[in-house]
Amino acid sequence: MKIGFIGCGNMGGALATAVNNANIQKTLYLLDKNEELQNGLATKLNANTAALKEIIDSANYVFIGVKPQVASIVASEINECLSSSNNNPVFISMMAGINTTKLENLLSNSAKIIRIMPNTPVSVNKGMILYCTNRNVTQAEEDNFVKMLEESSVLSKLDESLIDAGCAVSGCGPAFVYMFIDALAKGGEKSGLTYDEALVYATQTVIGASTLLQTSNKTPEELKNAVCSPNGSTIEGVKSLEENSFYNVVINAVEKSFIRTKELGK
Repeated sequence: MKIGFIGCGNMGGALATAVNNANIQKTLYLLDKNEELQNGLATKLNANTAALKEIIDSANYVFIGVKPQVASIVASEINECLSSSNNNPVFISMMAGINTTKLENLLSNSAKIIRIMPNTPVSVNKGMILYCTNRNVTQAEEDNFVKMLEESSVLSKLDESLIDAGCAVSGCGPAFVYMFIDALAKGGEKSGLTYDEALVYATQTVIGASTLLQTSNKTPEELKNAVCSPNGSTIEGVKSLEENSFYNVVINAVEKSFIRTKELGK
């Protein structure tokens, strides 16, 4: 497969890395307005740099990894290339808030579109990718898309109406998790550890707790209660989190991210 990437920033670069690691025959083409970023990633992945016209003319799949604010500009440039091309690639859009209907309006009603909401851990084969397809994508094309990314991520096909909500959890969630890990480490530092020591402990604790949750068939509440002994040290920390509205703070963060994702698509 020939796979193009328009936009090689944090998310585009992470996906290019994930696709490059996939056990499929592929050739990657990279394009970014930041040539230093583009060339550095191409060297790292042993990929090709290419102009937009070359990508549109040759690629089977084209990832669009630009900011949603420039969606109309990039779509116009793509349309100009399509007007003189015999190729009909599948466009994979990761633009927050831009639904398939809007992207069809920017491209064409016949455009093949897969909309995805990935997260940055795809670059280390621990990603979460939510996706939906428009009516023009065949089952074979969807299957090939899944093969591209199934080694790097858990993929979940959703009704498009739920994509923005899912993005607020899995797309924005890593930032919230990093903040929590940082806070755990700083709490350890305040208690006498070095920050670097505490960061190792906090990171491994989050990895271990997440793995246990995935494999135990128990709810988060059940696992939390299993750590808490009556009158013990953990319950005192849990009480502090509850008294300081930990749940409400996190829920509000997800809601704010969801609202902003919807705004980006307007």
